[in-house]
Amino acid sequence: MPENTIPKEAAYQIINDELMLDGNPRLNLASFVTTWMEPECDKLMMSAINKNYVDMDEYPVTTELQNRCVNMIAHLFNAPLGESEAAVGVGTVGSSEAIMLAGLAFKRRWQNKRKAEGKPYDKPNIVTGANVQVCWEKFARYFEVELKEVNLREGYYVMDPEKAVELVDENTICVAAILGSTLNGEFEDVKLLNDLLIKKNSETGWDVPIHVDAASGGFIAPFLYPELEWDFRLPLVKSINVSGHKYGLVYAGIGWVIWRSKEDLPEELIFHINYLGTEQPTFTLNFSKGSSQVIAQYYQLIRLGFEGYKNVMENCQENAMVLKEGLERTGRFTIVSKDNGIPLVAFSLKDHSRHDEFELSHHLRRFGWIVPAYTMPADAQHITVLRVVVREDFSRGLAERLVLDIEKVLNELDALPPNGKSMKRSADVANCHAALANGHVAKKLETDKKTNAIC
Repeated sequence: MPENTIPKEAAYQIINDELMLDGNPRLNLASFVTTWMEPECDKLMMSAINKNYVDMDEYPVTTELQNRCVNMIAHLFNAPLGESEAAVGVGTVGSSEAIMLAGLAFKRRWQNKRKAEGKPYDKPNIVTGANVQVCWEKFARYFEVELKEVNLREGYYVMDPEKAVELVDENTICVAAILGSTLNGEFEDVKLLNDLLIKKNSETGWDVPIHVDAASGGFIAPFLYPELEWDFRLPLVKSINVSGHKYGLVYAGIGWVIWRSKEDLPEELIFHINYLGTEQPTFTLNFSKGSSQVIAQYYQLIRLGFEGYKNVMENCQENAMVLKEGLERTGRFTIVSKDNGIPLVAFSLKDHSRHDEFELSHHLRRFGWIVPAYTMPADAQHITVLRVVVREDFSRGLAERLVLDIEKVLNELDALPPNGKSMKRSADVANCHAALANGHVAKKLETDKKTNAIC
């Protein structure tokens, strides 16, 4: 800390100059997080920036706005609520916290059941795909739950429901399905998982439930794929998380977790405090947090309504198709993402003999574009992809411009001498393919680290 003060103008200028070296948020195609909101919402957020959300007695209206958001999102997810029944849920700082809370509810519910039956309750596990976001690994490690992952395979980059159910045992607290994989945007088949799990529960006498990680897809599926059954219409789905700061169209710092019913959230996990002026229930991992994001979420829900969200998501999907078709016309890429799912495009180079995805990602930075390159998880780690997330502020014009810049970079790289690093990597990929063909993967390719894909 400096010993002396400096003028406020100087402090502002120093920091502002440094921040100019950050990337342009609108050209940050790595992130799912919202980078633009209307000026009216910006004003509301600034007016509430000094409000601590946990002071519910002092700021009762803010608490009421959160409760309205919970109810609207619960109805969007088809929660089985009565006429005047309030939904069970809470706002969080993001889907990571929401997943921690949902996981704790599953663990405590499983422990209580095992205790009542006089059975051991010291070895809980959770079943997921290897494509889960790192917060699931954090939950497993922090709260001592074994993580059973279903490995991927080339051409199939989401959790296989049949293989997932095979991993389920009497110690499984839940199976986590992803509605919108970080890797390629694909929706996992929650309906098939539900049906297979009902059958297994019936055969074994177990009661293994499902959690849906809808961080990205929760604000997409209801508007683009209303007939898709993935939510509380399925009886085994007990909780769902969603990120308000992704396709909920709010700046970073807001997530939601919704439970099917009060019975699915053990009462002993809810704390009741009175030192802020009144009796308050609380179930969060952190305590103090800003009110601005809650207010912004409520603004978007009432401002846009179902029609507005539907229009935004349709526009994002159309722009993703423009980008996909532009990349296909180059003849240089294999599209890894699906047409149905999150509006993003994941793609790989067909020819790695002269350069790879990491080089392409690096050289696109010269044009301002931030496009991540990353390897897939086990057993598809020999596949490298680039990914472009299409958000509300990524227009058709930007999509067309990006394709032109990608072609320009490829032409420049083609004119350079072959890069030894790229050639070595091509050899590694070829060796990896050979290893897979022989039924094994070299130990040096094994890793317990998650992909460096950005969320």
